[in-house]
Amino acid sequence: MAKVEVKDLRDKSVAELQSVLQGLQKDQFNNFMKKNTGQLAQHHVLKETRKNIARVKTLISEKAGL
Repeated sequence: MAKVEVKDLRDKSVAELQSVLQGLQKDQFNNFMKKNTGQLAQHHVLKETRKNIARVKTLISEKAGL
């Protein structure tokens, strides 16, 4: 998955961000399992997904504070 654009995410509601977060967490789990079974050729995807999750969580906490 490519880098999540924060500009696009800022327009979404908290519920929509939660669904994006859930999808990213599923991707992270699937990529982790692929890595452990030797099927993941691009290891940078793990770090990228982790950072995308952090971006979405940050936006959720910012919106919750409003």
